[in-house]
Amino acid sequence: MASNELRAHNRTRNTTLVTRGICATTWWARLRGLLGHAPLKPGEGLVLRGEKAIHTIGMSFAIDVLLLDRAGNVVHLIPAMLPMRLSPFVVHAADVLEMPAGTIAQSGTALNDQIELEYL
Repeated sequence: MASNELRAHNRTRNTTLVTRGICATTWWARLRGLLGHAPLKPGEGLVLRGEKAIHTIGMSFAIDVLLLDRAGNVVHLIPAMLPMRLSPFVVHAADVLEMPAGTIAQSGTALNDQIELEYL
């Protein structure tokens, strides 16, 4: 992986989910996530590599969440996850993709869709 910048594309539905994303590549970056971050704008996103659950404790805005397996398939999704919440622990998840609330509905993303992460 040459960069932590990325794009995310739903190959199943042929829709772009993230055009200006980043990947949290360190333990600290994954722990911090979007804490202290302004609400995500359309096209923005964050990938947390190696995570099976997240929280929105301390956040001030809702996010859409996709939990992906090693092949990039959606194994769990949470539309508009509100602040001060805990996601379930998803055993088969390998990565988490966080996006602006409404992205899942707008793109029609569903369970088992294949998400391609393109590192720039």
